[in-house]
Amino acid sequence: MSAYPGGMAAPTSYEEARAELAEIVRRLEAGTGSLEEALALWERGEELAAYCAGWLEGALERIEGAADDPMTAASEAPSD
Repeated sequence: MSAYPGGMAAPTSYEEARAELAEIVRRLEAGTGSLEEALALWERGEELAAYCAGWLEGALERIEGAADDPMTAASEAPSD
């Protein structure tokens, strides 16, 4: 597992990143922490959002690549 700036661990999966991001949003919306804590949460949220966006972009490229590959399309076509 690689570390993000500030010593935070990189997420191990899209689902983990999305869950942590949702928790950060909940904490920021509650507004109960200090300004310093809010800034640290915001920065971590930005990192997680970038991770999720990159993961989704890669997934979309894989889907589009599979759709453009005639061998994949032929193997997934229903048989008569």
